[in-house]
Amino acid sequence: MDAMEQRIEKWLGTNTYHHSEFWSIRELVRAKEKAGLTVSLCIPTLNEEKTIGKEVIMFKSELMDRYPLLDEIAVIDSGSTDNTLAIAEAFGADTYLSSGILPSYGFRPGKGENLWKAIYQLKGDIICYVDADIKNIHSKFVSGLVAPLLYREKVQYVKAFYDRPLALSGGVRPSGGGRVTEILVRPLFSLFFPELTAMMQPLSGEYAVRRETLESLHFPIGYGVETSHLIDLYQKSGLDAFAQVDLDRRVHRNQTTIDLGKMSFGILQTFLNRLEHNGIVPEMPEFDGIFRQLQAEGKRYETLNRTMVEEERPPMKTLPEYQEKHG
Repeated sequence: MDAMEQRIEKWLGTNTYHHSEFWSIRELVRAKEKAGLTVSLCIPTLNEEKTIGKEVIMFKSELMDRYPLLDEIAVIDSGSTDNTLAIAEAFGADTYLSSGILPSYGFRPGKGENLWKAIYQLKGDIICYVDADIKNIHSKFVSGLVAPLLYREKVQYVKAFYDRPLALSGGVRPSGGGRVTEILVRPLFSLFFPELTAMMQPLSGEYAVRRETLESLHFPIGYGVETSHLIDLYQKSGLDAFAQVDLDRRVHRNQTTIDLGKMSFGILQTFLNRLEHNGIVPEMPEFDGIFRQLQAEGKRYETLNRTMVEEERPPMKTLPEYQEKHG
């Protein structure tokens, strides 16, 4: 076993947890109060009326009313056309339109935009992000991720991992998911950042991060936000800045191969940008940002072209408005 493998093995042994290790939420609240920290939950949304109500009810009843682990629950919305915001507000979440936060900087559609603006809007010393489409939602999706930050000062960024059975019309398929990770991201990490292959699910949408870390990171507005975070923080602080927590299982809706292709294209753009930004390659060629796909219908064949440019938001701490609000 070479030195690289030894470092990965050591990190897996010290920085990888199972959520059951943090079963006592009462103990987590004590640790939070002892550390003098506040915790905010951000749920980014776009047309999630079928699942958002259940998430808000569960987190509020378990982690605010029963145990005061969370200091706020906020939904940051990209402009839903269904009842997502009304349902979330009715069940007790603070609701915000992403376009209404820092309006002088404009609005860009994309999950990364919501996550970035949440840093400005929310007040917590720790911000936990949880996707809005989880069908088997449970308090562990927050408590399990926040716990390592409460107990270990050196940990800055905690990622979730889980088995990802796919919810289909006929029920739940017992295995699957993580396809973009295994086909695209893990091979890229193996070539350029082999220590990051220790992350079980680098693209998971659930993670908890210290504010001082989040405010220093660039935020791609689209699919590449998680990849960008891992690379930039790793380059700055190394693998020991991370931890990961096994949440057992996450049931969510399936995505088509067409949609996974779009996701991969966005992530690949971000990855190449990070190679240049971090000086790993001297200069990238100019790309036109057009993702070209094909479809066949009978004997008719056509191209589907979509322009996808992974714009980035700057570190939040560089904004004068943020400095004024959060010091």
